[in-house]
Amino acid sequence: MSFINLMQKILPSVKDPIKVPNLKKKLIWTGLVLAVFFILGNIEIIGVAPEALLQLEYLQLVMASQLGTLITLGIGPIVLASIILQLLVGVKIFNLDFSNPQDRAKFGIWQKVLAIILAFVEAIVSVKVGMLVPLPGMTMLVILQAALGTIVLLYLDEVVSKYGIGSGIGLFIAAGVSQTILWRIFMFPAIANGQVGLIGIAINAIKTGALTTLLLSVIIPILVTLVVFFVIVYVEGMHVNIPLTVGRSGMGAKYPVKLLYVSNMPVILASTLFANVQLFVNLAKDTALENLVFKISEFLTPQYDLISKTILGSVTGNAWLQAFGYMIVFVLVCVIFGKFWVQVGGQNSESVAKQLQSSGMSIPGFRRDQRVLTTVLKRYIPTITILGSIFVGLLAFFSDLTGAIGSGIGILLTVGIIYRFYEQMAKDQMFESSALVKQLMGKK
Repeated sequence: MSFINLMQKILPSVKDPIKVPNLKKKLIWTGLVLAVFFILGNIEIIGVAPEALLQLEYLQLVMASQLGTLITLGIGPIVLASIILQLLVGVKIFNLDFSNPQDRAKFGIWQKVLAIILAFVEAIVSVKVGMLVPLPGMTMLVILQAALGTIVLLYLDEVVSKYGIGSGIGLFIAAGVSQTILWRIFMFPAIANGQVGLIGIAINAIKTGALTTLLLSVIIPILVTLVVFFVIVYVEGMHVNIPLTVGRSGMGAKYPVKLLYVSNMPVILASTLFANVQLFVNLAKDTALENLVFKISEFLTPQYDLISKTILGSVTGNAWLQAFGYMIVFVLVCVIFGKFWVQVGGQNSESVAKQLQSSGMSIPGFRRDQRVLTTVLKRYIPTITILGSIFVGLLAFFSDLTGAIGSGIGILLTVGIIYRFYEQMAKDQMFESSALVKQLMGKK
C-alpha cells in the first residue's frame, strides 16, 4: 500500500455532500464555521504566561491568528504546506498533473499531512522563540494545544470548501482583519490597557487642536482604506473578453480573463511565507548567524505607516531603503506564486482550453481543436497572471506605507475575499433561480 493510500485511510476527512447544498444551507454552514473560528480565538491556551506573549501584529493579520489562544498559529502551517508542495511540484520533485482529479486528490492528501506536521513544528518554534512562554511543566501541553488549534482550522476549511461558500482560509483572514479594523476604530482605554481607538484619537485631537495628529493618525488611514476598497472593486471588473462560439450552432459567447485573474492568492501566499520566515528567524537569536539573518529579514518585513512617520520625523536608519527592498522582493514573490497558483488551481491555458473544449466551445474562424484554444489563451493568461500579481503586490505595499486601517495587505485581502464571496453567492442564487424556473415550466 502506498503512503498516500495509507494516509487517506488514516487521516479523517470531511465527507462530501450527497448533493450540492443550496445557498441557504451554504450560508448556514459558513456562518457556523465563522462562529467556531471566533470561539477558538477567545479560548486562551492553558499553561501560558500571559505577560510573556510576544505581540506580533503582522503575524496575526496575515495568518488569521490570535496570539495566546487556540488559533495562535492560525492558517500559517496550512498555507506554508501549500507553498512547499507548489515549489516541489514546480521543480518536478513531485510529478503531478493538476488537470487529473487523482493527482489533485494526492496533492490534497500531501497538503493535509504536511500541514499537520508543520502545525507541531511551528508550535515548538513559537515556544522556543518566546511567542508562547509556558508555565513550568506545561511545555508539551502548550505545544499540543497550539498545534491542535491549527488542525481544527484545517478541517473547518474543508467544511467550508464542501458545504459553504468560498474557502475557509479566505473566510478566516477576512474575519480576523475585520475584527482588527473594528477594534482599532472603537477601542476604548478601559478595555484595551489604556490604548485609544481612532474615534478617541480624533476627539482628543479636536479638543487639543492637534490637526497634524488628526490628519496623519485618523483621516489619512480612513481615506487610504476607502481608496483601497474602491480600487479593488473597480479593478475586479477589468477584463479581456475572448470571443467563442458554442457547438455547431455558431452561437456567440465570451470567456472573460480578468486583470485579477489569480485574485489575491499571490498576496496571501507571499505574506504568509514572509510571516513564517519572521517566526523562524527568531531561532537565530544568540547565535553566530544572528546579525546576518536579521539583516536579511529586514527586507521581508513591511514598513507600516512610513509616510506619516517620515512627516513627523520619527523615521530612523535606512527605513526607506528597507521599504523599497521589501517591495522588490514582495512583488517578485507575488509573481512567482501567481504563476504557481495558476498551475495548481487548474487555471493555466492548457486546463482552461480543455474545459472549454469539453463544453463544446471553440474560437470563431478556427477548427474545433484544443491546441487552437490553448494557443489563443496563451496570448492572455500568462501576461494577465504576471500583471495581476504585480498590481496586487504594489497595492498592498503602498497602502501599508500610508497606514491603512488593518494594514494594506489586510485590507486588500479582505476586500478581495468579500468580493469573491459576493460573486459566489450571486452565482449560486442565479443557478437556483434558473433551476426553479425550469422546474415550474416543466410542471406547466
